[in-house]
Order: sequence, then structure tokens, then C-alpha cells
Amino acid sequence: MTNDIRQRINDSYTTEHYTRLLDELKSRIGEVPDFRVAESPVFVPADLTQKLKLACEEICAQLLTPDYLEASLQAVPAHQSVPGCSEFPELLVLDFGITHTSDGQLHPMLIELQGFPSLYAYQSVLAQSYQKIWGLTPTDGMPYLSGFTHEKYVEYLQQLICGTHAPQHVVLLEIDPRHQKTRADFYASERLFGISICCLRDIHRSGRELYHKKDGKLLPIHRIYNRIIFDELEQRPEFIREWNLLDPIEAEWVSHPNWYFRLSKFSLPFLKSRFVPESQLLSQINQMPGQLSEWVLKPLYSFAGSGVQVDVTPDLLEHIEHPEHYLLQRKVQYEPVVNSPSGGVKVEIRMMIFIDPKSRRPQIITNLARFSRGKLIGVRYNEGLDWVGGSSAFFLE
Repeated sequence: MTNDIRQRINDSYTTEHYTRLLDELKSRIGEVPDFRVAESPVFVPADLTQKLKLACEEICAQLLTPDYLEASLQAVPAHQSVPGCSEFPELLVLDFGITHTSDGQLHPMLIELQGFPSLYAYQSVLAQSYQKIWGLTPTDGMPYLSGFTHEKYVEYLQQLICGTHAPQHVVLLEIDPRHQKTRADFYASERLFGISICCLRDIHRSGRELYHKKDGKLLPIHRIYNRIIFDELEQRPEFIREWNLLDPIEAEWVSHPNWYFRLSKFSLPFLKSRFVPESQLLSQINQMPGQLSEWVLKPLYSFAGSGVQVDVTPDLLEHIEHPEHYLLQRKVQYEPVVNSPSGGVKVEIRMMIFIDPKSRRPQIITNLARFSRGKLIGVRYNEGLDWVGGSSAFFLE
């Protein structure tokens, strides 16, 4: 993934560029993100772009079949099943680690997936900030696919989040949103779409109707842009006050909480593709692999890499209390495919897919990228390092 623009950025980079980047983000969002931002985008060559698109198409073709959607119902824990799940998901994100094939070609391998919103608004702002700071033009690549531009993307995302409702009746719902590390995306969503950021404990309920307070007035909620993770909610039950998510309501969801489970690591054993590493539910393995060092253990429903074990041992597996809640996945060998002033950097690219509710046709629209020089990809595993953190991929086609 070395090309002229990468070399140009590396040769001209100074800490002033990074300071200007953070200042630009602050001006667009209201504050500097509470996670590390990478110094530059990822520039994706055309052959890898085509492989990523093909991988997404193959995986979507398997996940959006009636058979899989029916099977996915069993992924939702009974005590966390929210009423009124939509018949079809509205969105899907696929995380790919970038590797090398045996002949040295760049190749994406699926790490995990989720039917849950990602940093959709923030990523558009980040891409614009990179373009401004580095003077990037369309010939250097674009963060959008499927013919989308920034303007078309914002318009489409507004429609996805708000549906047919006015923004004052749409809320972004989270637990303690002003203190979440992802709040930069919340603020960007608020600025771009005019929706309100709401904490779960501040929702008012009357029967099946929900309300939120804005400018001193109680306004009915007609649609919820859901950012709540049940894993966190179970750890912070004090945020459940007038409304429990399991209670039936009149408002619409996007996306419905059940899709967090139905499109998740649970899906991996169902997928067969050269872009998907072998994966098995721990409870369904009759004989453990001989080389456990080649596998990683993942809890099915944890978030942001929590609970992932990269050093798997027989003793570790023997003490798993609920093997049906864990997955063994063959390790993907991330390669340091990006040259930076600090050395080789590993890359993960999250492909963001919207599914049209009418045609039910998936569209690969934008992305989120991560740089890593640590053992794992997440920003928490790269503390104290530069040329790591959240980024954006700019695709050449």
C-alpha cells in the first residue's frame, strides 16, 4: 500500500500537520475526539478496493438469505430480545484485516461484523478534515464507493436515520452519551442532522409513547437511532428509569437492537468464502485443534474487542463456563502494509454497508479504518504510539 501520495505525506509530515488535523476536527465537531486519530488516511490501491467490494458482496449474499435470517433469530438472548424487530436489517459493517497472500498480494480477511451503527457521521467529517489538511483531490482516492459523494452520503444518511420523521422527533439513544469515547460521532450526528442526543435515563414514557426534553419542552419520539449495547447496559442498570428497552413502544428503531445479535460474530460459522477465516462455535467443536496458537477465542457478544483471547491454551478452554457464547476463529496474520515515518503499520478496514429498505439491496458506501503497531488493532492496545488510531480509507478504483 505504498504509492506516490503515501510517500508525499511521509516526506512532508510534521507535528504541525497533526495539530492542524485535531484543530480541524474540533472546529467541525466541537471537541477533539476522545480516542487517538491517525496522522493520515489509508490509501487503498485499485486491486485491493476490488477485493474488498467482492468480499462484501459475497458475505452479504450469504447473510441476507431467508435461511440465514431465520437461523439468526436464535442468536438473540431471550432476556435481551426487544419487541418489534424489523424484518430486514438496514445496515451492516464488515471488518477486514489486511494480509498478504503466499505470493505477496494484498488480501482482505474478515475479522468480524455487526448489524449495529458505526461512526457514520464522524467518518464523513474525518475524511473532509484529511482532505483539507493534506490537500487531497479525487485522484488521490475517495472515502466513498457506489457513486457516493459527501453531499449524497449526508443526504442518504439523514434519510436512513430520520426516516419519514422530522429531526426533532428523532433521538440518538445511548447510555451516558456525553462520556462515551465515541461521542465525537454523536456530536457530528447532531450537527449534521439536527437530531437530539439522549441518555436512556432521560427518556420519559407514557404507556407505549416515549418523549424527550428539548428547549424545556417534552417532544414525542417517533424514531430511535440506537447506540446502546446490552453488554454495557447490563453493567449499568442504574440508567434504566422510566423505560426498559424490553417494553413495547410505538417508536421505530434504526437499527433495531436485535440486529446487534443477529448480525455479529454469531454469523461467522455460517460464512464460506476465501475472504473469511475458518470459525466455529466452541460448543460445537468435538475435537480441539492441535495448534491452538493458530486460533483466537472471542466472546460472541462483547464490544470493541473486550474479552478477546489471542493466546489460547487448553486450560483456558477447559474453564469456559458457557462455550455456546464463544467462538474459535483461525488467526488472521495482519501485515504491516503501510509505510509510515515510524515504520510498518497494520491496517483494518471497516466497510460500511447500507441496505435499502425497499429494494433490500446492499450498497457499500463508506468506511472506517484503523492503524495499529500493537498486538491488537483497537486504540486501547496502542497507547503511547504514533501513526496508530482511527483513520479513513481512500479508495482508488
